[in-house]
Amino acid sequence: MRHTVHSLASVALVLGLTLPLGAQDRQGVMGELLQDVGQVEKKIVGLAKAMPDAAYQYRPGKGVRSTSEVLLHVAADNYFIPAVMGIPAPKESGITKEYDSAVAFEKRSMTRDQVVAELEKSFAFLRTSMQGMPDAQLETVIGVFGQKNTNRGFWLMATTHLHEHLGQLIAYARANNVTPPWSK
Repeated sequence: MRHTVHSLASVALVLGLTLPLGAQDRQGVMGELLQDVGQVEKKIVGLAKAMPDAAYQYRPGKGVRSTSEVLLHVAADNYFIPAVMGIPAPKESGITKEYDSAVAFEKRSMTRDQVVAELEKSFAFLRTSMQGMPDAQLETVIGVFGQKNTNRGFWLMATTHLHEHLGQLIAYARANNVTPPWSK
């Protein structure tokens, strides 16, 4: 019994040290979403850093986003989704509640290192935005793209969106002979 209690305490300590900061002190659905965003962030940023410059220009077909464009799309939506909920994106991003501002952000020409830096900055903004929204505001209904959804629904959308593009980026990495860092 003593060994089991010690083992459980060790597991709890390790989990507490490895969870993203915001997920450690937030309970409920937002705490769970923050934990998930922290995990997917490590993977997306890890892939962005693992891919060489040449892979950033990779495009699997005509009319399909390049690696760089996918990464900038992720960063843009990390700013845009909170913005539609009334959380202003950093002014230098140029992103507002208007979708066209996110599209313009994605079209920026950046070096690999600039893309990685922007991606990291956007994830920090996303996590701070999620952490800062009180539970009482999660049920607030807002309208975007002619549809109504709750703030909670938009946070779920932000999280599933990240997973969609993580899968895409894994395929792009493999097509460029890059093994995802977490699967080595």
